Amino acid sequence: MRGKMGDSQRLLHILEAIDEIHSYTLNTDLTTFLSNSMMRFACVKQIEIIGEAANYITPETKAMFTDLEWKQIIGMRHILVHEYFGVDFNLIWQVIINDLPVLRQKTSIVLENIR
Repeated sequence: MRGKMGDSQRLLHILEAIDEIHSYTLNTDLTTFLSNSMMRFACVKQIEIIGEAANYITPETKAMFTDLEWKQIIGMRHILVHEYFGVDFNLIWQVIINDLPVLRQKTSIVLENIR
């Protein structure tokens, strides 16, 4: 499902996954995150969804919005899927706290501009 309609749907998937992670981790700290296996793996799954959706965004849209780090987003998904025994949950926490709010803002801007 490539093309503008597909890009809109994929961007919505990214936003929904970020919102899911936010709901899982609301009022949570690193210690709680690290001690809660279900929370950790639910967040990892949502980050995988973000990367998978980003992978299907058309090259044209990616070229128009180069301030999003598409390769890093997709690369994170590949690492989580293929190196799941070596996942650094401290790094995942940093992504959740520092990177996902920025990604949500930038993704919303992209979505507004391609509709």
